[in-house]
Amino acid sequence: MARVIRPSMRHELTCLSPVAGVDEAGRGPLAGPVVAAAVILPARGVPRGIDDSKKLSAAERARLHDRLQVCAIIGVGIVEADEIDTLNIYWATMKAMTLAVAALGQAPAHVLVDGNRLPKWDHAATAIIGGDALSLSIAAASIIAKHVRDTIMLAHARDWPHYDWHSNKGYGSPAHLAALREHGPCPLHRRSFAPVRDHELRKPESLVQHAIS
Repeated sequence: MARVIRPSMRHELTCLSPVAGVDEAGRGPLAGPVVAAAVILPARGVPRGIDDSKKLSAAERARLHDRLQVCAIIGVGIVEADEIDTLNIYWATMKAMTLAVAALGQAPAHVLVDGNRLPKWDHAATAIIGGDALSLSIAAASIIAKHVRDTIMLAHARDWPHYDWHSNKGYGSPAHLAALREHGPCPLHRRSFAPVRDHELRKPESLVQHAIS
């Protein structure tokens, strides 16, 4: 039987405190922002069940998000679609991470970041590939980032019901791509992403009227 690997404080314990874990959500979608979160966990009373956000249900993420709001120090950074188009998604993600750490309200002694790249900042930091499955702080950040972004996209879904964002959260699902073909992109789409750019010249009358109303 394969051993189940769960996030731990092993990486945090090798660093000076306080340690912030950082992760992002929303690099791949065709619409909406990229969201990063930074989390400094408490020395005691860490909520049980923290794991890579991809392994958790929406209900579990929501529960842990609320628990972490009470006990942890949290910063969130958001970069919207128009700025993603200006910077490109890589640099937009780096900016969101930088904003998230700045939003903590205190400078961490060390930052653990999911992935293999680090923003250009002055913080001592370590990039950990697959960090959301290894580091408890990064896993907590992944939960916050995913929950915040999903909440944003659910709110947008009420204003732009064509795209089925209540289920796909802006990712390129068949329903989302079909809506792009029928209606073209809306102001929340990332025009630099190929599936959106291919439909950029289409300005359906119904969608223009919806945006104005």
